[in-house]
Amino acid sequence: MPPAIRLDEVAVSVPTPSGDLALLHPTSVHLTEHRIALVGSNGSGKSTFARLLNGLVEPTRGTVTVDGLDTVHDGPAVRRKVGFVFTNPDAQLVMPTCLEDVALSLRRTVKDKRTRQARARAILEEIGLGDKADTTVHALSGGQKQMLALAGVLATDPAVLVADEPTTLLDLRNTQIVADRLFALPQQLVLVTHDLDLAVRCDRALVIDDARVVFDGDPQAAVSTYRTLARA
Repeated sequence: MPPAIRLDEVAVSVPTPSGDLALLHPTSVHLTEHRIALVGSNGSGKSTFARLLNGLVEPTRGTVTVDGLDTVHDGPAVRRKVGFVFTNPDAQLVMPTCLEDVALSLRRTVKDKRTRQARARAILEEIGLGDKADTTVHALSGGQKQMLALAGVLATDPAVLVADEPTTLLDLRNTQIVADRLFALPQQLVLVTHDLDLAVRCDRALVIDDARVVFDGDPQAAVSTYRTLARA
């Protein structure tokens, strides 16, 4: 059963010389479905919404909780439950080789180095990068980098995976590979995406426009709403 993710009257704003700029207007939602899409135009507020879920962004007002854990007061515990995959995998690949990068994610839970490396190799095999274990991350294709970034997050065994436009930088083939992997996960998936074909594969979709959730419900209806907004 997915964790209970709640946003209660959550708003985010930043100060500017002309006054506070709203990045998200007051929002209350309870996310329970297995796969949830967030769609909206660039700058609409969807990435702000996504980053609230694991404390990368803190609310200006209101509370965000994951299984009762507050993202502000219980940040480390929340981040153990909620993994985050960025649009550009280079933002989270920090070690020289694939094996070392996945092993780094295991350091908190697997103390023995030999066991940790064996587990990292097994994870790489699972995602189709077993033959790349000792390869420098810089030699990987875009799709391989995104799969490696995903592997590093999944190695921590989160209950929720938030993926912020994970296929935006990929070609069609690699988009399909990464998307199929994401949709096969047992974890709850919150997917920020411009790819409407991926959005309709979800169980629920939220449309965010001008820092507001303007639709929340059936993915097909959400896509129709988004298209109408885009035409306007």
